[in-house]
Amino acid sequence: MRVTLEYGREGLEVSLPDANVVKCLGYRSVEPIANPAGAIGDALASPIGSVPLAELAAGRNSACVVISDVTRPVPNAVLLPPILETLEGSGIPRDKIMILVATGMHRPNLGAELEEMVGAEIARTYRIENHNGLNRDEHTHLGDSPRGVPVWIDSRYVEADLKITTGLIEPHFMAGFSGGRKLICPGLAAIETIRAWHGPRFLEHPNARVGVVDQNPVHEENTWIARRAGCDFIVNTVIDAHRQILKVVAGDMEQAFYEGVAFVRSFVVDTVPQPVDVVVTSSAGYPLDTTFYQTVKGMVAAGDIVKPGGTVILAAGMSEGIGSEPFQRLFAENASVEQFMDRILNSDYFVMDQWQLEELAKILRKARVVAVTDGLPPETLRKLFVETAPSVEEAVADCLKRYGDDATIAVVPKGPYVIGQVA
Repeated sequence: MRVTLEYGREGLEVSLPDANVVKCLGYRSVEPIANPAGAIGDALASPIGSVPLAELAAGRNSACVVISDVTRPVPNAVLLPPILETLEGSGIPRDKIMILVATGMHRPNLGAELEEMVGAEIARTYRIENHNGLNRDEHTHLGDSPRGVPVWIDSRYVEADLKITTGLIEPHFMAGFSGGRKLICPGLAAIETIRAWHGPRFLEHPNARVGVVDQNPVHEENTWIARRAGCDFIVNTVIDAHRQILKVVAGDMEQAFYEGVAFVRSFVVDTVPQPVDVVVTSSAGYPLDTTFYQTVKGMVAAGDIVKPGGTVILAAGMSEGIGSEPFQRLFAENASVEQFMDRILNSDYFVMDQWQLEELAKILRKARVVAVTDGLPPETLRKLFVETAPSVEEAVADCLKRYGDDATIAVVPKGPYVIGQVA
């Protein structure tokens, strides 16, 4: 069978043996909204658990509108205009409206990249700034959470008279689902907060995984932090593989988020009858597969359906390389996953972005990972604790030799956008 995996901007067509493929997992087809701008306007006027945005904005002196960074394909060019028009129509001057990019610990988004994110007109006419989680002086300390996490949030957000967050609700490999509270933590949090919240105490919990919010400490903690920081209104979307809007939820940070989660869960879960020997998957293409760091999400998403000792074959563009310098340093400082896990669990060892290696360790402790990419050379990939193959077809052929001619294969073309489960 021929399947197109989400890879870079163009996709990657691969040929797989029909006799071995148990299932090609995907999400249920949902009709995109015919009039997205109208749907957004309706959501702002009739929100969930909140008065309309226009009423909420009346009498406010300033507003901070938070958007995701480039690693999230949020349709900002469609989402932002109705929000900004509503704020200005309610009396907030344009020069008192800031669009703040919730980078978390990612790099800033500037220039042409920013124009691509929000559209040229908004990039040209509105004040847009990037969060910098490494500069604590730009953050306000809001105390410690009941679990002992120090809460440092971007002061520009804390001090805004009206706080609005936007975003995308989709499966997330630590917090259950993205969107809602995640724009504040980790999006606008300082490294001191993220270090604790992304620490082993939270990430090693069995419920800190994709599709789970009940009793998930990662979700519970950043919800508490977001409440502490304050959030007047959210506008979240759900999109399909073509970046078309399927649903818009707006209003109360929690009520609107949970309605969006229920909608996403209704169509992104797919199953196999039993665990398989091999999972062929992706990291959902650009912009989610631009670095090795980002592609870990695709690897981890296969964890629930691959057999112990099985293989995850992941195809991803990795056009921007490995990831941050600290993330790269983790591989230089640790000879193995086992050494790394021992250090983070039994000492005060900390390197920024270590949470992504901790997630990678989860899948590597269960299965092999074979990376297929034209973005990084094999010798570099092998230093990242994964194996490599020149093509998906060759990786599959090797697996058939390893597991036998009757080895079972599941294919997940859209990677972490699909929640794969054993029925």
